[in-house]
Amino acid sequence: MTTALLDLVLPPRCAGCDAPGALVCPACSAELRGEPACRMPVPAPPGLPECWSASDYAGAARRAIISYKERGRTALARPLAGALALTAGTAVGAHPVVLVPVPSARPALRRRGHDPVTRLAELAAGYLRTAGWPVIVAGMLAHRRRPADQAGLSSLQRAENLALAYRVSPRWGDVLAGSWDGAGVVVLVDDVVTTGATLAEAARALRAAGVQAPLAVTLAATRRRGRTGNGDGE
Repeated sequence: MTTALLDLVLPPRCAGCDAPGALVCPACSAELRGEPACRMPVPAPPGLPECWSASDYAGAARRAIISYKERGRTALARPLAGALALTAGTAVGAHPVVLVPVPSARPALRRRGHDPVTRLAELAAGYLRTAGWPVIVAGMLAHRRRPADQAGLSSLQRAENLALAYRVSPRWGDVLAGSWDGAGVVVLVDDVVTTGATLAEAARALRAAGVQAPLAVTLAATRRRGRTGNGDGE
């Protein structure tokens, strides 16, 4: 029986602390929302947008993200998206927003059965609209090639691994060449930032198509030695 189905038929347990009674208990929910802030990796790769995250990639936030992405607890999308929306709203201020999710690779899509970041972006957009923001989700990015697994790679190795990994999807070509008017702050969306390599490459692909993405938002940022604040994919 899948984890998503178990969440429906059995009393829920908190994804952050495993306490019975709620998908995410109040204490862990507060941890997920964290303190939205700019948390940049150190050193930051060239071309990296300003990175905002809800919290550090630790504790309840880390456990909930892993449960959502890798353990099939897809019901966690809504509380996680709420944290993402709060972070995006804090980062952007009173401006229209264009959320551009970083796409999952095809092997990850097959393994997980869903695209976790795109789902989070879509739900976060709904929360932002309810709060009064004009917002769209633009799935502009596509994989140009399949990079190697990032686990265990250094910052430099991750950057090399991801070089030219993304492109703008062909279906967006005419829009960007013709009617794209930049009506909104373009914000890259991912789940976790570690070295910043993924978001820097995504921003490069957008710039190559004529789109500037000055901001990126994530659920969490990995703590790294030599920095204050700031996974899997970056």
